[in-house]
Amino acid sequence: MELTLLDKLSGTLANAATVALGTGLGLVLRGRLPERMARIMVQGVGLTTLFIGLSMAQALGKAKGGAVDGVVLGLVALVLGGLLGEWARLEEGLEGLGERIKRAVRGGGSFTEGFVAASLLFCVGPMTLLGAIQNGLTGDASLLFLKATLDGLSAIALTSSFGVGVGFSVLVILLYQGGVALLAGTLSQALPDPAQDPRVLLVTGVGGLMILGIGINLLGLTRVRVASFLPALLLAPLVWALADRLG
Repeated sequence: MELTLLDKLSGTLANAATVALGTGLGLVLRGRLPERMARIMVQGVGLTTLFIGLSMAQALGKAKGGAVDGVVLGLVALVLGGLLGEWARLEEGLEGLGERIKRAVRGGGSFTEGFVAASLLFCVGPMTLLGAIQNGLTGDASLLFLKATLDGLSAIALTSSFGVGVGFSVLVILLYQGGVALLAGTLSQALPDPAQDPRVLLVTGVGGLMILGIGINLLGLTRVRVASFLPALLLAPLVWALADRLG
């Protein structure tokens, strides 16, 4: 039976709805919670984000290309991607987009910081890629429903600290995650078994390192320019293919 557009996008729409709902609840709590409570909520998200990032990064151990270890391939992709991202000034571009939306909706406070942090947190990870492919191919949105629950809870904590900017990450979820779901038919020809494909594993591992950077930022340990590393997600399969061919 041919899938309808709603079948393919059911998980993405649910994800967008939970983030919007979480943002609404966060706005209700914002200003009503003492600052120390809002801070501890964000720290809880930060610690959980570190755990998710570490779990994802372990995929590098399974992404060997030829004779080259997956950790080395991940490092190469991350460094090259970071250099490319800095050259293209992606961090400033994403922040600039946040600032334009902020002015359009007259947002205040930490609007841009919330938009950038939420957009990266909700869209960088294996659940986004694998869940969207699964939803787009079979109509099964179970993985994205799980992601939607996690993202909704995170949105409450982030919004209580950063404000309404978190909610505008819904636009990024719809464009990126929804786009992957709609393109899943094409991706399936290149990725017959996405969960075990070394290219996907390498992307997952690199994404995990980026998620770690988001967690570090949320905890305020230092400032990692995570958006600058985004090209690494595109370079990772190319780096693996080159190593596999030479190996």
